[in-house]
Amino acid sequence: MTRTTITPVRSDQRTRNEDGITTAEYAVGTAAGAGFAGLLYKLLTGGFGDQLLKTLFDHVLGLLGIK
Repeated sequence: MTRTTITPVRSDQRTRNEDGITTAEYAVGTAAGAGFAGLLYKLLTGGFGDQLLKTLFDHVLGLLGIK
């Protein structure tokens, strides 16, 4: 009868191939950035954006004592 021995594998020998992981992370980051830019564009080019900017500038000018 042939005896088979099993040698334990150390944790540093069990490596996975993660070559494409950074590419996937960049893709997710780019998609999120594009989505956020689209949302900001939509908000700031509508009536809400105009009112927000006017209020912000009035507040800053008031703090500076100009208005």
